[in-house]
Amino acid sequence: MSINTASLPDSGFTTAAPERSNIRWLVCGLLFLATTINYMDRSVFSLIEPLLHLDFMGWIPGIDAAHQTAYNINYGRVLICFQIAYGVGFLFAGRIIDKLGTKTGYALAILIWGCASISHSIVASVAGFCIARVFLGLGESGNFPAAIKATTEWFPSEERALATGLFNSGSNASAFIAPVLIAAVAARWGWHAAFICTGSMGLIWAVVWLIFPYNKLRRAATQTQTDLAPVTQGGSIYPILLRHRGFWAFCIAKGITDPIWWFYLFYLPKFLNDNYGLNLSHVKYPLIVIYTAASIGSIAGGWLSGFRMKHGHSVNSGRKFALLLCALCVTPIMLVPHMHTLFPSNAWPAIGLFCLATAAHQGWSANLFSTPTDMFPSTGVSTVVGIGGAAGALGGACFTWLVSHYFSLHPLLIFMMAGLAYVIALLIFQLLVPRLGGRQTT
Repeated sequence: MSINTASLPDSGFTTAAPERSNIRWLVCGLLFLATTINYMDRSVFSLIEPLLHLDFMGWIPGIDAAHQTAYNINYGRVLICFQIAYGVGFLFAGRIIDKLGTKTGYALAILIWGCASISHSIVASVAGFCIARVFLGLGESGNFPAAIKATTEWFPSEERALATGLFNSGSNASAFIAPVLIAAVAARWGWHAAFICTGSMGLIWAVVWLIFPYNKLRRAATQTQTDLAPVTQGGSIYPILLRHRGFWAFCIAKGITDPIWWFYLFYLPKFLNDNYGLNLSHVKYPLIVIYTAASIGSIAGGWLSGFRMKHGHSVNSGRKFALLLCALCVTPIMLVPHMHTLFPSNAWPAIGLFCLATAAHQGWSANLFSTPTDMFPSTGVSTVVGIGGAAGALGGACFTWLVSHYFSLHPLLIFMMAGLAYVIALLIFQLLVPRLGGRQTT
């Protein structure tokens, strides 16, 4: 139920707003667009890679790509700059958004990454690209903390995972849109224009977001949020979070399972090429199928927990049932290394397992992202999500190192870890947070 927020300083809520205005789905659409743009901006650099065979990148004409040592090192440095900045940005982006509020904080984040994306078009050195990627990573780290905070402010508990699944599917939508759009723009106007195109989309979104009367129309503060408010009161938020089991449960789950998604993104095309000979012209069709399955899983996983809540189950039961089902659906990925032996000339059985695993991951992610909203007030949600994102980035870096050293020699080990990660994460989460949906003990 709603309460009068006049006594809550700087709450930003309006007591006149309806509990469940249909405008919340418009907000979800804006979050979807921002997430799509977010992933498009980060993918431009890799999509135009053939156009970056330039002198200042260290490319030597007349030598085949496999022996372009200087170029490959420089290209890797640019990518690493983004990954480090993205992970570091999570540490403070969430807290800044909690301080500024969702509307201002989100606009600031996308203005930074939009301008950073456009700035790629004017650089003429490796250092210039590195600097541009750093600011891109710092800006993009604000997307998920702000979007999750927005779902807290606009959606009731039973709809938050669905809303998260919907906007998070923008990460998959970009996989369809970006290659076509960027290829067309680059072919007509050059690689510089590709960065201008996607960066400008972000700036346009920011203008629409700032015009939208976010604080005026969002729903009033709920009794649940009032009950959770004391969780982050009584001092600096960081010592409070460090004593909170829910904070550790979320961060550990992100640190264990986020790396598996990055593994799919980085190594799936390579795996299909190495085991089934699928080159770039043939692998696009399996990737389209896999990312479509991931989008369906993102939405279905979010819907499932809300469906159970609406039919009498508690927040704890709804969230954890969905998390358990998704965790179990990932486990068959352990069979992938055997598919090449059973079906040496047919990649689709392995692709089917990847479809199930990626769909389950996105369903898991939609529900896991919603758990901070069940444990913390909206004034601290972005901070928790941001630090959890940093844990996921750190875990991703560690797992990527492990994969790079052992994947080709011990694929069974890698896929076993990928299959069991979610079950282990859920067991740890259950031990730390036996009951969701209320104030947790520290």
